[in-house]
Amino acid sequence: MLRERLQKRRQTGDRALADVAQTKIMIADDHPLVRGGLREAVNGIVEGITIVEAGTFDEVSDQLGKGSEIDLVLLDLTMPGVQGFSGLMYLRAQHPGTPVVVVSGNEDRGVIRRCIEFGASGFIPKSVDVETMRKAIRAVLDGGTWTPSDVDLSSPVDRETGDLVKRLGSLTPQQVRVLMMLSEGLLNKQIAYELGVSEATVKAHVSAILQKLGVESRTQAVIAASKIAAGQPVPLDHA
Repeated sequence: MLRERLQKRRQTGDRALADVAQTKIMIADDHPLVRGGLREAVNGIVEGITIVEAGTFDEVSDQLGKGSEIDLVLLDLTMPGVQGFSGLMYLRAQHPGTPVVVVSGNEDRGVIRRCIEFGASGFIPKSVDVETMRKAIRAVLDGGTWTPSDVDLSSPVDRETGDLVKRLGSLTPQQVRVLMMLSEGLLNKQIAYELGVSEATVKAHVSAILQKLGVESRTQAVIAASKIAAGQPVPLDHA
């Protein structure tokens, strides 16, 4: 976490490190104007901030895959390469140590709660003012969470949602990516090409996904993937 890294720098007395960019935030949104607005909001939150931008989810994955120490991802739910909650789901599986805050124009309270249940560290509606956005980002950088004050997170997660989150957590990062591609309607051959693996490897991933999601066929897996993307519970009939 950011706070731990800064504390370590202070303890070691490494002024050279302390003077360089200490906080790196990724803004992931496919609209340049929105990215520009978020950039203005983020600038000045802390000293030495570095901002990385991504307009597609592939760019998000590429940046994080380079091993850069991203302290926070500001993620739009709807951008090229993802459907609904699938991008958030992938980031939490692939990069569990990187906090993700969803920044969205969808202010439905059920959607906000589902984002938190799927592992987001916060949810910032795009309609909030700049100061509120900065307050939210600071809270997450300090290790906390942030949602609008009228969102009730105190009630327990329902059984089907809890089961879904548990099942998703059991998928490997590669299986999560295959599941996302299944939801886009890609064939095994196309998935193999995109991932640079053999078709047999994709088939093995699909078999593992069926087992972990508690479904019996590829068709059911696609339906389950679509429901996951929409944040809907996966029926437990086949579990």
